[in-house]
Amino acid sequence: MQLDTLLHASFTLLDDAVTDWSTLVDRLDDLKKDAEDGLHQAANKANWAGMNAQVSKEFIGKTAGEFADAHTQAKTIHSILSDTRGELKRYHQQLTGAIDRGRKRNLKVIGYEGGFTVTSDVPPEGRAKADSDNQGDITALRDEVQGILDKATQSDDSASTVLKAIADQTQLGFSDANYSDRDSAAAAVKAAKDLARLAKKDPDDLTVKDFDTLNDGLKKYANDGLFGETFATTLGPKKTLEFWTGVTDANRGNYELGHKRLDQFDDLQRNLGLTLAHASQSDSVAMTEWKRQMIDIGDKPIYGNNGGPMGFQVMSNLMRTGNYDDRFLHDYGTKLMDTERKLTGNGEHGNGAWRHMGGSPWLNRIGEDSGSDPLTGYLKGLSNSPDAATDFFNQQYVSKDDPDNPFERDSDDANTYKGKVSLSNFQYLFEERDWPQDVDSKGDDLHTGQNTLALALEAATTGHPAGELPTLDTPPHNAAQTNLMESLVASISDDPERLTGNGYMSDSIGQITSEYLPDINRAASGVEKNEDSEKWKEIENLYPIVGSEAKLEHIDVSKLLFAVGHNPEGYAAVEVGQKAYLGRLMDHHLNPDLPADQRISDDHEIIVRQIAERSGEISGTLRLGIQDEIGDTASNKDKEYEQSVAQRKNWISGGVGTAVGVGTSFVATPWVGALAGGAAGTATSVILESVFQDAEGNAKADAEKTGGQVWNEGWKQNTSITEDAVRAAAETYHLDSGDLGMTARGAASQGYVNARAILEGQIPGSTTDG
Repeated sequence: MQLDTLLHASFTLLDDAVTDWSTLVDRLDDLKKDAEDGLHQAANKANWAGMNAQVSKEFIGKTAGEFADAHTQAKTIHSILSDTRGELKRYHQQLTGAIDRGRKRNLKVIGYEGGFTVTSDVPPEGRAKADSDNQGDITALRDEVQGILDKATQSDDSASTVLKAIADQTQLGFSDANYSDRDSAAAAVKAAKDLARLAKKDPDDLTVKDFDTLNDGLKKYANDGLFGETFATTLGPKKTLEFWTGVTDANRGNYELGHKRLDQFDDLQRNLGLTLAHASQSDSVAMTEWKRQMIDIGDKPIYGNNGGPMGFQVMSNLMRTGNYDDRFLHDYGTKLMDTERKLTGNGEHGNGAWRHMGGSPWLNRIGEDSGSDPLTGYLKGLSNSPDAATDFFNQQYVSKDDPDNPFERDSDDANTYKGKVSLSNFQYLFEERDWPQDVDSKGDDLHTGQNTLALALEAATTGHPAGELPTLDTPPHNAAQTNLMESLVASISDDPERLTGNGYMSDSIGQITSEYLPDINRAASGVEKNEDSEKWKEIENLYPIVGSEAKLEHIDVSKLLFAVGHNPEGYAAVEVGQKAYLGRLMDHHLNPDLPADQRISDDHEIIVRQIAERSGEISGTLRLGIQDEIGDTASNKDKEYEQSVAQRKNWISGGVGTAVGVGTSFVATPWVGALAGGAAGTATSVILESVFQDAEGNAKADAEKTGGQVWNEGWKQNTSITEDAVRAAAETYHLDSGDLGMTARGAASQGYVNARAILEGQIPGSTTDG
């Protein structure tokens, strides 16, 4: 609180508010009695029948209860306001008195924006000496005034915080579905405290009944923030870790739980994780301290001198479910990576401390991995929190100036000199980390850590949780996201085996790629990025982007598409996305009502040719990836690709008939248009219908195919589908569909063929002027 604010405070409005709330409390007390005695009791005595017995009577009873709750809340607010007014008036008097006493000692207090100063009340020419002589008195007065202001600030902030919390609780109690009434909120708090006390028991002493009570309670209130905050802060961070470790650790010897409830450990982990995630969203003092302590003990054995897993190893497994607070994830991740650096010599060697050994506790019950590597669970948590994920991957892991930096790379164009380089968290995890070995119950190698890495990258680059499609509410890509995308594409281009050798990551990388198709099509145009170039301005209009653009190189994009094409799910995401994007571009640019500043040419053939050729190239590059994956031996591998394409239909809400809008925002975001709804019969509707029908038919075919056959069939399908899409758009806008259709067919064919030459670094043929 500012000095002048308290010193010159007028308490008239606060006095009036306290009086008004006092009056309201009295009136609500009367209404509460009327509601209970008049409505509620009368309703209970009435002879209700039929639906009235189920609805009206219940409604009146709840209404009467709401009057009681309203009275309770009003009384609480009145008490808070009254107490705060009394405190602030007292601090006002203390401040006035302190300043008056200082004035008698020739000291004055001067307030300014952001603080105050105490000085001697003498002419300027003698002030320095006077201040020196009176330093003791000046310091004492300054401390006294600061103490008063601190207490006033605390009082004011406390009242504000409490009143806001009550307002939030009121919303939940009276209108939010989470609470049918105020008693439900009270029950949630009581349940949280009761369950926390139960979880504090020695895990060896937990009974099956205790386990069921905890699991059922956490499930019931898993999405309740008020419950979560109370449960977490009552249990405390250390006890939280000891509880989960004790329950899931077979070595601790709770025979009964291990044999009678083992199949429900995964449910408990999910419910506990969801509860803590909601709790982390609280900014209460207690929860803030909980988060600080949880991070502080992350690099320490949870049993202290008696050993046990590190705090990070336990807590990260509870992050696999729910959306944790971004700030908590940031601070947690910062120390987690600091611990990784310490345990690996900045990444020079593997992390043996986080490798599952024979006697290690099995900390994860969701999925097959042991949970010993905390980065696995943490990255899964980031996959649910896009902003935190973006922030994490863009952070620096190690600086090139660090004398202990073990990473050296080619530092000049001739690749003749190796020098130390800085690495981001993304580069370290995606390119350099020696992931701890983990196996499933059968002894087979697992790659869950790298898979969750891909999921976290999906969230970080797209701005929405992994495994989902963007919606109309998903914001455009920002600079941090596109920066990460640029790094991802460059990394895969530099070494495609980073993806092709880890195919389990391709579904996420494919989805990421599909959401950057405007950026990719711009790169594939081959036009140099120059803001003053007319050609580049045409490309910007041809492929509109809302938000930040990922500045990609043509050859890098080709290598990315080729790598993604090796995986059925990755291929399907990009191929279906590109076909939808192709259709929307045609719908957009052939529209005669398109504003002049968005139009690149009045010649429709030029527009069609450029769009179709780039789209053909992208499909051709993807198919080259399939060809390479299948090889020269005929097999049924192609069926996996067709099935993946067919399954993408389920991702589009309402089916093909509801695709797409054609505004610039839809064009700039490939998947949003497919979900937004639009007129049936547009180019996008036609093209997706064809894509899915072909995929469904091919998936059922009996013939085995070589990679070359698959590529050739893709050539035919691509040109045919592109022609159909252009004809549909042309007919919609009453254009010459025949000529435009043939132009599209030829351009799509040329682009498809060009893909091989571009990938091999050759100069391709072209039907365009660019």
